[in-house]
Amino acid sequence: MTGYACLDCGQAYQGGEHHRCPACGGIFSVAGGIQFNSGEIDHTLPGIWPYRHTFGLPENAPNLSLGEGNTPRVPVEVDGNQLWLKLESLSPTGSYKDRMAAVLVSALAAEGVSQAVEDSSGNAGAAFAAYCARADIRGKVFVPQSAAGPKGEQIARFGAEVVPVPGPRQAATDAVLSEVVGGAVYASHAYLPQGLSGAATIAYELADKVGNVPGMVIAPVGHGGLLLGIIFGFQALLAAGEITRLPKFIGVQAQENAPIWAAAKGQEFAASSTCADGIAVSEPVRGSELLELYRQEVVDLITVAEEAIWEGREVLLKQGIDAELTSAVVIDAYRQLIEGNQVSDKGQIVAIISGHGLKQ
Repeated sequence: MTGYACLDCGQAYQGGEHHRCPACGGIFSVAGGIQFNSGEIDHTLPGIWPYRHTFGLPENAPNLSLGEGNTPRVPVEVDGNQLWLKLESLSPTGSYKDRMAAVLVSALAAEGVSQAVEDSSGNAGAAFAAYCARADIRGKVFVPQSAAGPKGEQIARFGAEVVPVPGPRQAATDAVLSEVVGGAVYASHAYLPQGLSGAATIAYELADKVGNVPGMVIAPVGHGGLLLGIIFGFQALLAAGEITRLPKFIGVQAQENAPIWAAAKGQEFAASSTCADGIAVSEPVRGSELLELYRQEVVDLITVAEEAIWEGREVLLKQGIDAELTSAVVIDAYRQLIEGNQVSDKGQIVAIISGHGLKQ
């Protein structure tokens, strides 16, 4: 069974109200890899729940689903080259965060949680609010005051309380942590580890629908949970003997806010504003895990300039894909890989469109 443990001291995650290890203050993550067994896939279950056996949930956890997962994979042309897009933008609330929220909120429901708090620039908050509504859990979401209007409105429509916080993205996290000190249950998509197993289902779908392993997977990186979950998913398939190799993984950050890239490349980091607000994270929770995978040459990191992000969105719009600016970073990243002769010839190149343009 998939388990979760502290990255620093190894203490097993026991649930409850701890978003950090109560023993040492470390971060919880997947322990020893996600356990995948094709014989345990139950296709009678909805959404991503056929893979329930990989989630590490207790037996009493409900199969919370709004139809997340099974998103389409479509090709687009970028400078005469074909790039395949995994349209997570067509998830129930408009982003891949639905996969993470489905598993995370199910875990909260199993623990008997009746109310919880979260911080988000928008997508995670909307997913959290929707699945809380499904589970009859009262949600409260702290959002940056600068976050796109439609995102905050979407959160509120699901019945969660929205608390705008002035200042940068980190200020919303600081505000929610003050609430946690007062005893609130922190249902953090960044800190709590169950969401990683939800994101991993993207890997299972890519391996299944592509028919073999993609040559490369490109994804936006903020806290790093999306890319890390996908990597964990492919590693689980490899360990189970379902595939024979891993794709090359590319994480993309906005040039104006690229702390993981800076640490990997030995550059100084100073955060500034970016139109890609969904990945404007100056203190990424999963940064150390991705840096370790960078050292192991499992993942590489790329940054994209502001003008190129807007241009990337135009490339997508002209081919019928409405993506939020955070997702559009993958287009220039792909261009950079082509220009640098770094694109793998081992299989299709797949980029994750993480959120819908209607959110901006």
